[in-house]
Amino acid sequence: MPIFKTIMQKREFRTLYFLVAIFIIAGLVNSDFLAVGNIQNSLKSSLLYIVLAVGLTVVLLTGNIDISVGGTLGLSAAVSGILLKNGGSIFVSIIVAILIGAIIGLINGLGVTRLNISSFIMTLGMLEITRVIQVIYTDGQWVENLPAGFKQLSQMNVLGVNLLLLIVIAGVIVTHLFLTRSSKGRYFSAIGDNVDGAILLGVPVKRYVTYSFIFSGVCAALGGLIFASQVGFISTTAGLGIEMTVIAAAVLGGVSLSGGVGTVLGATIGAVIMISINAALIYMKIPAFWNDAISGLLLITIVVIDAVLSRRADKRTKKERLRARVLQEEVSVNVPVK
Repeated sequence: MPIFKTIMQKREFRTLYFLVAIFIIAGLVNSDFLAVGNIQNSLKSSLLYIVLAVGLTVVLLTGNIDISVGGTLGLSAAVSGILLKNGGSIFVSIIVAILIGAIIGLINGLGVTRLNISSFIMTLGMLEITRVIQVIYTDGQWVENLPAGFKQLSQMNVLGVNLLLLIVIAGVIVTHLFLTRSSKGRYFSAIGDNVDGAILLGVPVKRYVTYSFIFSGVCAALGGLIFASQVGFISTTAGLGIEMTVIAAAVLGGVSLSGGVGTVLGATIGAVIMISINAALIYMKIPAFWNDAISGLLLITIVVIDAVLSRRADKRTKKERLRARVLQEEVSVNVPVK
């Protein structure tokens, strides 16, 4: 029980309450929402957002932001899709997508660290650039009729569980362990928490900030491949506006926009929540034009409640420290001098 209580006191895991609440409320309105098949479909639909949120979280930990993920997703998916249509292998298309994401991330990282451009401005400009490049590369046409073998990647199961889901979960766990258990992985949070202190400790700040953008770019490219495999085509607007949903997912999961605080596990939970909200509204037969308003209201509500709970927890911790200090001083005063 103490271990369970400690886990649930963590900011990222408190969002689990809201996820459970969403399923309970939607299930009471429409019991079909709680069907195993629907839950599996919700998890499969959230894979794209989980991958993007994990990549973005690493950037956010350093105190920066990457809003070019939608453009990276669309461009990498389009280029890989055309390669596949022209007879290229799936392996080559995956490698090309990863390279595109890494190059875009490298450019973002160098712009932020070497040219001292604000990460918001740098990645906003890159978002627009990648959009234009995608339109030029595809002649403004959708990339359709992707090979059946590629589309089947998102449908493959292992022991009844979606293969992509298993791969993504494994990737999230590995990334979480690296960021929290390894000394170099903790550099990212240290940079976002106190960049001057990190420099004094010998952390190569510019290098690791650049690494974070490269990682985010690669995740966005992999997200593009997942998107193309699941949907079966790539439109000229693929990934349009997805960066806002991903940022919201990370914030829901307890990742701070100011840097230094958050985990990829929390971002993963946040991504599942964002998808579950949309699915719940459909099953509750709420008109589609209300979706964005309700999602936004729930987002604000969850963040505000979480902030209140965090503030209360901080006050409680400070009181306990003060009480312990007072008791220690009283003990030292009452101890007889020999």
